[in-house]
Amino acid sequence: MEKDDSINVLGGALAICGTDPVTGFFRDGHCNTCAADQGSHTVCAVMTAEFLAYSKYVGNDLSTPRPEFGFAGLKPGNPWCLCAGRFLQAHDEGCAPKVNLAATHKRALEIVPLEVLKEHRHVD
Repeated sequence: MEKDDSINVLGGALAICGTDPVTGFFRDGHCNTCAADQGSHTVCAVMTAEFLAYSKYVGNDLSTPRPEFGFAGLKPGNPWCLCAGRFLQAHDEGCAPKVNLAATHKRALEIVPLEVLKEHRHVD
């Protein structure tokens, strides 16, 4: 699997999203992607309690620990490479998490308009 170029939605080098827990389609801490990434795990989202509850409700439980996969479960404040479609769905439902634009891959723009991502910009 060859990675797409590591460029963010702002046109710069893709920043790291998170390493505790390690995120990304390639589990390298970056929201890199490739042709095999059917879910487009390209949006670097900062988890909120509201989003985690929503995600669980729609069938993707990201908060429950899964030790058999070495996954401790996500908590509010954790960064995570989220599927672009799920982010847009959460936005449409009014519960999208914050976004680290520098760590969000440019391929997210195939699904989510830049204006929507900027609306949810995470400010440190």
